[in-house]
Amino acid sequence: MSPSFFPAASLYAAVEYSPVGTLFFNQSFEITYANPAAAALLGGPAVGTDIRDLTGPLDLEADGKEPRVLRQGDRSFSCRIACIPDSEGLAIFVLTLLESEARLRSQSELETAWKLSDDLKEILEGSFDGILVTDGEGNVQFMNSSYERVSAIPRQELEGRNMRALINPVWMENSVAFVVADERRAVSKRQVTRDGRDIIVTGMPVFDGDGNIKRIVINARDITEIYHLREELLNAKSRELQHYQSVLSTVNVDSEKMVAISESIKKVFLLAKRVGGFDTTVLILGESGAGKEEVAREIHRSSLRRDHALVTINCGAIPENLLESELFGYEKGAFTGASNVGKIGLLEAADGGTVFLDEVGELPLSFQVKLLRVLETKQITRVGSIRAKAIDVRFIAATNRNLDKMVQDRTFREDLYYRLNVVSITVPPLRQRREDILPLSLYFLNMFNHRYYQNKVMTPEVIKRMEEYDWKGNVRELRNVVEHMVIMSPNTHLQISDVPWIIRQCGGGDAAEGPGASAPESITDLNLAVRQLEIRLLEQARNACGSTREMARYLHIDQSTVVRKLHKYGLTAT
Repeated sequence: MSPSFFPAASLYAAVEYSPVGTLFFNQSFEITYANPAAAALLGGPAVGTDIRDLTGPLDLEADGKEPRVLRQGDRSFSCRIACIPDSEGLAIFVLTLLESEARLRSQSELETAWKLSDDLKEILEGSFDGILVTDGEGNVQFMNSSYERVSAIPRQELEGRNMRALINPVWMENSVAFVVADERRAVSKRQVTRDGRDIIVTGMPVFDGDGNIKRIVINARDITEIYHLREELLNAKSRELQHYQSVLSTVNVDSEKMVAISESIKKVFLLAKRVGGFDTTVLILGESGAGKEEVAREIHRSSLRRDHALVTINCGAIPENLLESELFGYEKGAFTGASNVGKIGLLEAADGGTVFLDEVGELPLSFQVKLLRVLETKQITRVGSIRAKAIDVRFIAATNRNLDKMVQDRTFREDLYYRLNVVSITVPPLRQRREDILPLSLYFLNMFNHRYYQNKVMTPEVIKRMEEYDWKGNVRELRNVVEHMVIMSPNTHLQISDVPWIIRQCGGGDAAEGPGASAPESITDLNLAVRQLEIRLLEQARNACGSTREMARYLHIDQSTVVRKLHKYGLTAT
């Protein structure tokens, strides 16, 4: 522990281990301290003796200006006297000495040492952040003026005291110095000062050669303004979320209707309502997951058959050998394993209503001719029966395949194609109507929040990323992504890192991890590859570190760069 008279006790170690002989004495010329180098040069002068016994008569005002030569026996020393006022304004004098045979070199080293000391004090005092140094027991060794300002603790309450004396239940329940001493690692804490300001204090342990904590350096920064800016940012995000919710409130979120905001999809549904009033066959075209079934439902809801059944048949999901019996039904004993009472077919079950033939392009040629017959005659014949039965149904068909090309390739009957294509409606893919992504996302979010008893909120960063995505699976993929995030995310406010394709790109699942992992070979866009790699490295650093400062050291970049990139990609710091 340093002597209590040191005016800046944090410099104690530098003096104690300095090769320059150093003596401290007071205005009464009493030696109060001698470092090991001075003891070795002078044979161990006793603390408490008169410095003039060593130097002879002294004029402190005159002798403190120029170097002088001190002789002791056959040895001579170059020495210099300086005055340092302590915290109470009393004068403490420092005498430094070197053997005169190395006078010129020593003089230069001494001046350099003093300059370094002065520079160090200027740097510490010039720091905008508060700096406090304690020993391993929490005894204050040094503090700069900024610490007094930031912490709102007067200097006289800190200098020469133990931090434990400041602990109180109102504004300092514990000192970060003791937390650092207990946990033996860097620790950051938020504190509220006596005058109500928010500050962040970070303690860093300094270990000696034996692994013991010899010093704790505490940095304090006023973050009141940062908190105000944070509140403004949160308010701005809240206003943005309110905007999103207002968009949702303008949308009819009836579970039986599709959300329609864009002009292109609105035209589709206007056309669906128009043709709904005409009892004709309709062919709906569009990519898988684009919402063809919703259009079929709108046609049925707008028709005179709305009070009867809408029977959906996925033509690609029924095995070829069962198509006829499933659609037309069968009589009892029609084939091995048939029910003893027979079975009504799906077309007959829809009598009076509407049949939606989804993925009609998947029908085998052998069955297409039978379907054509039903469309033309509105009659079906059960398997095992010789008697036709009239049915009153309306047909709506849909496919994601190119039926024109299939007709040219002779994999789809031309006569059936023209029979189905009386009126055609094309549903645009989601990537061509990006203004629908926001309301659809919020619509599905509300749906799954209600279904799974959650209260998740979609942040603007997530919505922006979703609006930039191409959605090859269209509305169906969007629905699945939202459901995935609601179920899998531990966050109430959904983050960029919760988006499934971001997880896959950033090393989720079986993807490679670590700084050496390469981007997928399929990525040819350099900006996209760089963005994905940065996200992966940031998340890896976040998982390995406890703060943005540690992340910066981990990634070998500035802390400000870490903070900026976390904000850029919508990632949280911890």
